[in-house]
Amino acid sequence: MPARGRCGCAEPRRLLPVLRWLPRYSLRCLRLDLLAGLSVGLTVVPQALAYAELAGLPLQYGLYSSFMGCFVYCFLGTAKDVTLGPTAIMSLLVSSYAFHEPVYAILLAFLSGCIQLAMGLLHLGFLLDFISYPVIKGFTSAASITISFNQVKNILGLQGIPRQFYLQVYETLRRIGETRAGDAILGLACLAALLGLRAMKSRLRPAARAEPLAARISYLIVWTSATARNALVVLFAGLVAYSFQAMGWQALTLTGSIPRGLPALRLPRFSSTAANRTVPFLAMVQDMGVGLAVVPLMGLLETVAIAKAFAAQNNYRIDPNQELLAMGFANILGSFVSSYPITGSFGRTAVNAQSGVCTPAGGLVTGALVLLSLAYLTSLFYYIPKAALAAVIIAAVGPMFDAGIFSRLWRVKRLDLVPLCVTFLLCFWEVQYGIVAGVVVSGVLLLYSIARPPVKVWEGDVLLVQPGSSLHFPAIESLRDMICSHALAAASAPRCIILDCRHVSSIDYTVVVGLAELLRELRTHGISLAFCSLQDPVLQVLLSADLEGFQHFPSREEAEWCGGAEPGSSEAATFSSSSQSSLLPSGLLQ
Repeated sequence: MPARGRCGCAEPRRLLPVLRWLPRYSLRCLRLDLLAGLSVGLTVVPQALAYAELAGLPLQYGLYSSFMGCFVYCFLGTAKDVTLGPTAIMSLLVSSYAFHEPVYAILLAFLSGCIQLAMGLLHLGFLLDFISYPVIKGFTSAASITISFNQVKNILGLQGIPRQFYLQVYETLRRIGETRAGDAILGLACLAALLGLRAMKSRLRPAARAEPLAARISYLIVWTSATARNALVVLFAGLVAYSFQAMGWQALTLTGSIPRGLPALRLPRFSSTAANRTVPFLAMVQDMGVGLAVVPLMGLLETVAIAKAFAAQNNYRIDPNQELLAMGFANILGSFVSSYPITGSFGRTAVNAQSGVCTPAGGLVTGALVLLSLAYLTSLFYYIPKAALAAVIIAAVGPMFDAGIFSRLWRVKRLDLVPLCVTFLLCFWEVQYGIVAGVVVSGVLLLYSIARPPVKVWEGDVLLVQPGSSLHFPAIESLRDMICSHALAAASAPRCIILDCRHVSSIDYTVVVGLAELLRELRTHGISLAFCSLQDPVLQVLLSADLEGFQHFPSREEAEWCGGAEPGSSEAATFSSSSQSSLLPSGLLQ
């Protein structure tokens, strides 16, 4: 009975992580969570407006997407630092798959949440492991460039610039003479201020308790200003725009009116009306296409990667499958309040961690601040210049470009440059093509290494063959051809071949059939094949197959004695066989 009681208590605590930390919540945690929640809230409001612009949606949808994730993650999340909401990457994907239509964006959030929830319930988080680091870096680096250049038109005050990257570059350069001086000056000034405040924060040394009160107050002021830099810059730009409007100058392109009030609580619409015709649900799903796979996977990847990074930094553990459940519920419930897909934000999570947040309860404060902004402050957003929001986006996504990854891969593993470059270049055409192509290329390279494992061959009185990894069905024909070519092409064919399987931990039935055929072929030429150093799982498979002429020995030395050669008499020359060496430049194999 006691054991059953303990299990019954553990299950709710596992599914509702809030039950783990809430009983230990203290007044000190409340103070720190309030400070962190306010700091993140001052960051998320201007970013939400900017990211809605990036997603091609009316600006209020950025705010609609910024509060539900905070509330849901407080109860279901396992990382104290993570904050959910709109991000630059997700906004770029929404721009590609929602066609600048709020109905599509909201439905995409609902369907993505359902997929993420199903993955969490089925424990399918391992699928993220098939997206390699070079693919991620190629995507984020390309996204940094495309997102930044997408905002250049707002910095310059240009209208009617196409969305496709190459056309965007062409049109922007062609029409650069139409730049509005007011937008350009304000946008560049905001960008410089944001970069300066970020640099200041990175070099800011924490004030010790022993230092004078004035020094600690100065540190707090500078730290707060640098942390809330997005809000301060947008506020300053709004005051400038309001001053110009009051004087009758139309020098800046403004955000315009944003509907006041909270979004209605309702199910997402499962059909759309366009050009006096109704688009049914299935047609909308077909329109979104591969986005229904890319959006939930990239959302999960971003959230889990951020959660793992900050959990390692702050010495606690996360439950990846619970994170999938939290993301799924956040997107599903978010779609009921007109949210587009959300994910973990690296920048706001960093602000949360640096503010000393104790628990996910800091998200409640952030969400409440967004709701207050929607209820009472939207009339003030009219005066926010688009150039200021563009500066916020550029400053946020700039660090995502990692120029050093190219040189690091060249130095460490040049072959990984292939999926990196494929992803990076194709993402400038279409994001989905870049990601899918990168994953496919990474998969092909992975399968190629399985199909052509490294094999060492020592030639002498006894031909010694040592595979460097497990043997699976794509590799057996290559292994057979190599053994036969060495055994039969030699001037004096060896009487015995030894297959050293110390590195082989598993084989499949196709390999067993291939080995049986190899035994028969060698026997017709008067050559015996012996196995040595077989691991127990492999030995059991081969014994169960009852191969004709199968013989095995515990060690290489015993196999060489039985083959009629002195132990160690094989020639020292080593031949590393893999078709990689013949099909690819040797430098790429480093």
